[in-house]
Amino acid sequence: MQISRTIIVLDAAELGPVSSFWSQLVGGTVEADDDDWHTVFVDSQPWMGVQLAPNHIRPQWPDGTPQQIHLDLYIKDLAAAHEETMDLGATLLQEADDPAADEGFQVYADPAGHPFCLCW
Repeated sequence: MQISRTIIVLDAAELGPVSSFWSQLVGGTVEADDDDWHTVFVDSQPWMGVQLAPNHIRPQWPDGTPQQIHLDLYIKDLAAAHEETMDLGATLLQEADDPAADEGFQVYADPAGHPFCLCW
């Protein structure tokens, strides 16, 4: 099997807040393909799809219903990344055990509840 492209697709009850959140977080742009699909582009390449799912239920992770998917985003400065992420509308789900450690992660959710980690 030869795969020509891989794209992450998230379901969301509202496309705008989720696609806008991710495009701003990763420095991309959004193209609304139609009423039920947005594509997030980074460096002119499709990076993520956001698909309309009117009945989407916010995941209750890490302590509830098993996660549906999550992303690990590796960053250099936790304080700056945390501030930017929260300003964009994320919710902090789980703080790092030790933010000053050489390695670690903090768990967040985007506006539709999709979990992701800021890792270092």
